[in-house]
Amino acid sequence: MDARTPEDLLRKTETEARTGAVVSAKGRLAHVFERFPPVVILALAWIALMALTALLADVLQPYDFKALDLRGRLNPPVFMTGGSWRHLLGSDELGRDVLARLIVSIRLSLSLAFMATIISAVLGVTLGFLAAYFRGRIEQLILMIVDAQASMPFMIIALAVLAFFGNSLVLFTVLMGFHGWERIARIARGLAIAANEHGYATAVRDLGASPWRIYGRHILPNIASTLIVSMTLTFPEVILLESGLSFLGLGVQPPLTSLGNMVGYGREYIQTAPWILIAPCSVIVLTTLSVSILGDWLRDRLDPTLK
Repeated sequence: MDARTPEDLLRKTETEARTGAVVSAKGRLAHVFERFPPVVILALAWIALMALTALLADVLQPYDFKALDLRGRLNPPVFMTGGSWRHLLGSDELGRDVLARLIVSIRLSLSLAFMATIISAVLGVTLGFLAAYFRGRIEQLILMIVDAQASMPFMIIALAVLAFFGNSLVLFTVLMGFHGWERIARIARGLAIAANEHGYATAVRDLGASPWRIYGRHILPNIASTLIVSMTLTFPEVILLESGLSFLGLGVQPPLTSLGNMVGYGREYIQTAPWILIAPCSVIVLTTLSVSILGDWLRDRLDPTLK
């Protein structure tokens, strides 16, 4: 007979329950890390932080990003000698708060990159589907345009357009949207041609569906994962391109501010006030790195050719 008292059995049951809960929690945690590696989790956390900063920019900025304070110009950040809590990241050459300008710059740069990526994706997918549907001369014409776009340095094209037509935020955003569309067009064309060889596209066509329905309701959802991965590659490229053009003074114009704009104005004070450009440079590097890591992870998860 079991000589243990009911109290002993109760304690044993509670211990086993706690042990099982710990093992179960460790198993769930290991499963999460198996699906989402730590570097991907960090990348997602940074992207989420940047997205929240962009959405809540008006609430988060401690001062008006255009407010001048010539008496407080070139104040160091709080973590440097002589810094104060009044300006956590310091002030620039005109006494403007670097943190406030950084928050507004994140909103503008990310919004511009997002809109430009959407424009690039819509243009590329449309031309790719047109080439896959019509074939023949129209396909050759579209491929010639794609090859011409891919053969010319986009920075030179952007400089020429901005110098000839002038600069505005709408024009600049649309211009950035023409970056990378040729890559998406090639991918969309190849995937659409391959989808047309499959049975589901042929069956829908035989039922009398229109081309709009075939490509929009059946082919596009089946190739969306690959297109999303391609868009995650275009997004950081647009951020870097916008930063380069704004650094040269041809991008976002004052009184607006962007990450590249901040770096461009801070380069003259790199020895005396390096904090002016350290903050936007860090955001540019971490954001592009995070989006690239996320795109590489999505490719491994969604690309059927890698399975």
